[in-house]
Amino acid sequence: MNTNKKTLFLVQFGILLAVEAIFCFTPLGSLPAVGPIVATLGMIPVIITALLLGTKAGAIMGAFAGLFSLLVWTFTPPSPLVAFVFTPFYTFGEFRGNFGSLLICFVPRILVGLVAGLMYTLLSKKLRRADPPPGRDRVPDTGRTLAYSLSAALGSLANTFGVMGGIWLFFRDQYASVAGSAILLIIGSTILFSGIPEAIVSAIAAAAVCKPLKSILSKNA
Repeated sequence: MNTNKKTLFLVQFGILLAVEAIFCFTPLGSLPAVGPIVATLGMIPVIITALLLGTKAGAIMGAFAGLFSLLVWTFTPPSPLVAFVFTPFYTFGEFRGNFGSLLICFVPRILVGLVAGLMYTLLSKKLRRADPPPGRDRVPDTGRTLAYSLSAALGSLANTFGVMGGIWLFFRDQYASVAGSAILLIIGSTILFSGIPEAIVSAIAAAAVCKPLKSILSKNA
């Protein structure tokens, strides 16, 4: 039984990892937002992994997302002007990446899995019924949907604030100089027009995908 569970886990993780790679390496993972700002879907597989397979698996998927992001920004940067923020192997004029670039690339992605998984565990416990009707789940359907959506939104926002906070901490002067505007305006615009739409899309996707999949997996367990 343990072998079967491990095999099932690896298959599920592999499928989600493949989706993550598609979102990271192809245009399918990007949604136009406002002007040059783009909302990405790359955190959705990380969130779904955390919600379905556990916090640890979500954090590992987040690390893969960081690795894929590092490769993209190193070899085919979407915006060469600011690629140095996300990779230490890229230089633009006088600006070059450093160890802070690695932190920005990896830590927020790992936090997505940690935040989404931990929040879902916490919310599931809070919403659990003490005495459920016979044949019913301890967590009511509406409560589970709320837990999925809220956990996904918070996980997505962890990435947004992690990246923006890292830029402010390590590259605020260089980033503002290259982008040609005030750093606070850039960060605020990114959170408003990219981070919030990403959180909303993540919340909807998590509820739509995780609820039926969890039901199917529970029946087959």
